[in-house]
Amino acid sequence: MILLTDELREQLLANGRQRDRDHVPVVKFFNPLGEGVWLATELDADGDTLFGLADIGEPELGYFSLEEMSSIQLPFGMGIERDILFTGDFPISVWAEAARQAGSIRAAERIVYAAARAPREGV
Repeated sequence: MILLTDELREQLLANGRQRDRDHVPVVKFFNPLGEGVWLATELDADGDTLFGLADIGEPELGYFSLEEMSSIQLPFGMGIERDILFTGDFPISVWAEAARQAGSIRAAERIVYAAARAPREGV
């Protein structure tokens, strides 16, 4: 699977040029066979260094390498994949806080999207 389409790459690069913003994640990568989820908001001009929320045991904001993710070889000829249905919808700060509270990005997804679907009080 191609981890980044040209469109996603351009969006990540544009975000990378606008540092100091609370960007919405552009892409979600995941290990289809176990632990490992990454939400990327920015791509450096080097074309390899991504910034976002990484969860390989404990969620934390930081930098990770597209090349390293692409080179991971899992059993059955599989590798890290891109969630083609993912829509960030919320700034990375919301994702980070939800993941810290829930203990993982996967658990945070359920919480964040359930809260978004809940009817607003007083409306």
